[in-house]
Amino acid sequence: MLSTLADLNHFDEVIDVRTPLEFAVDHIPGAINAPVLSNEERVIVGTLYKQDPFAATKLGAGLVASNIGLHLATTFKDKPRNWKPLIYCWRGGKRSGSMATWLNLIGWKAGQLQGGYKAYRTDVLAQTGCAASRIALYCFGRTHTGCGKTRLLTALAQAGAQTLDLEGLAQHRGSVLGANPSSSQPSQKLFDSLLTRQLAQFDPNRPVFVEAESKRIGLIHLPASLMLAIRAADCIQIEASFADRIRFLCDDYSHLFNDPANFKSKLARLVEMHGKAVLAHWHELIDEGQKAELFSELIHKHYDPAYKRSSQNNYLRMDQARTLTIDPSGDLSHSAKQLLHELGE
Repeated sequence: MLSTLADLNHFDEVIDVRTPLEFAVDHIPGAINAPVLSNEERVIVGTLYKQDPFAATKLGAGLVASNIGLHLATTFKDKPRNWKPLIYCWRGGKRSGSMATWLNLIGWKAGQLQGGYKAYRTDVLAQTGCAASRIALYCFGRTHTGCGKTRLLTALAQAGAQTLDLEGLAQHRGSVLGANPSSSQPSQKLFDSLLTRQLAQFDPNRPVFVEAESKRIGLIHLPASLMLAIRAADCIQIEASFADRIRFLCDDYSHLFNDPANFKSKLARLVEMHGKAVLAHWHELIDEGQKAELFSELIHKHYDPAYKRSSQNNYLRMDQARTLTIDPSGDLSHSAKQLLHELGE
């Protein structure tokens, strides 16, 4: 049974039968990986196909049959009689067709995604622009570093607001120190998939809060359509005391002091901007564990000057920005509720 992406919600589960490497690069969100060829097997069959297509097809068929049998004995063994999975591969060809055929022969109502992953990827690229234009964004404008933007975004989400956490999706804080110590960034394609799914879930009649971002977060590039929507959004200027900014930065980046060599290598990218003497002093502060002193200097010498150099003209409504001062106690939940109250949410 050939199915399209419009039928996605009619199925109990989505099964990606591509290799683990293909799945890791990108997949339909929520899909599970049940490869009919391993990474190594796909290379072997592909190499042989260039020399002898018939021999490669025969070898591939045997490997696919063996792997499907393994999935039936493990991954699918407890699936109920009325289970209805949707199967896809790269182009909706032999790999997904083989799996769908066997599952249907057993008695399950398996569908095969027409066009496979390629059709899904085309749809993602088309949908991102449409979804970005239909939501009402409130952007935390070019706010000083350390004012708790991400914390406020989390507090807003906990208060029931709609939030778009781009740095969370990208697994990066967006600055020279922003790499996530516990996970690597997703591929660009997987980020696009996660972003498109998130945008599609928003209620267009309610505001969506987002941080101002540059075009790139770490290695991830944001879609042009989303950047245009962010820069045309209503702006909120967040202000926090210097003491709160230091405290937030110390909390958010405390892990960097656990690996001094790595921390120093990150700061080394700033040597052309600040000079070797300044970098040497910052290295000393790292070695001494002087968190507050280091972040105070980074604010004064790097982050705030960079903020002054940045163009506010990119945000069309920055002149009409609403100001939100973070509660002196540092209670972001209170600040979030205050903002929602002011906006009538």
